[in-house]
Amino acid sequence: MICEAPCVNIAVIGLGLIGGSVLRALATAGHTVYGYDVDPATRAAARTAAAQAPAAARWQVAGSVPDAVARAELVVVAVPLPAVDEVLYQLVSAGYTGLVTDVTSVKEPVRKLVEQRLSGPHARLAGFIGGHPMAGRETSGFTAADPDLFTGCAWALCLEPDTSLADWLLLADLITRLGARVVPTTAAEHDRAVAAISHVPHLLAAALAASVADDRLALTLAAGSFRDGTRVAATPPALTAAMCGGNAAAVKPALAKVTDVLADAAAALDSAHPIPQLREWLTTGAQVRGDWPPRAHDRATLPARADVLLRLGRVGGWVTAVAPDRRTVSAVRPA
Repeated sequence: MICEAPCVNIAVIGLGLIGGSVLRALATAGHTVYGYDVDPATRAAARTAAAQAPAAARWQVAGSVPDAVARAELVVVAVPLPAVDEVLYQLVSAGYTGLVTDVTSVKEPVRKLVEQRLSGPHARLAGFIGGHPMAGRETSGFTAADPDLFTGCAWALCLEPDTSLADWLLLADLITRLGARVVPTTAAEHDRAVAAISHVPHLLAAALAASVADDRLALTLAAGSFRDGTRVAATPPALTAAMCGGNAAAVKPALAKVTDVLADAAAALDSAHPIPQLREWLTTGAQVRGDWPPRAHDRATLPARADVLLRLGRVGGWVTAVAPDRRTVSAVRPA
């Protein structure tokens, strides 16, 4: 496939579900893509899959980080939070000087690692822009990678005071061409939001599953509500621990808010008239879930300015395309 926009040489470091899907999606879009994973078995699986892919959508698998980034203009760091610092160290050691983004589920800790690791005399990166595609699944590993994983998904893309707007727009253009909706945000605002809608749900799913660990009858009778409510409990514990622990400062108040709401449910059950009390308690949640996901309401062409983009993200809007001259973006505000 020939890129609709200028093709970019891209290295993807980490080939799990998200990294592998990024690799496959970028290759399908026609970019020149190099992948690397620290696990030899994952590299072997990625090489086998590349050989089986259509000729115009193939990628290359390198044997080391330096080999992967040797010709790259953009590096996508797709490893769990505990491994990010080592990858940054290897990028600096390899003399990489291009743009870096990541797909880690927390953004403030990564931003701080970048500031620490890439502020030394040997670091000459063009820039760093944090990112997070909201497209996870309970399955993991390269074999679960899907080039269509990001179609229609929200992809947070951090826009900080020191972010190069030109680099941000380059990434936003690349990401929207993968079918994703780019949501402008800051690292701090991202971490607060995902604590509530991603990290705490992982903890709740694990708690619900663990609460019936010894109840054979309950597990036999369990059906749709248990399946849906515990789906992400099947995520590898190490990944969930890194995600929630890495965002502890935002997860703690978000979890406390949920436990307060559950305490109200317990109080309703203890009341003299639990059914009407519960009906009232359930109303807000039913309304929120019924109105989700946000529906497109106001479509607009906006100037490509940082303040305008951040205001768009703060009202729940997203970018669907970047103009070829990078002066404007096509945007949507929710109803």
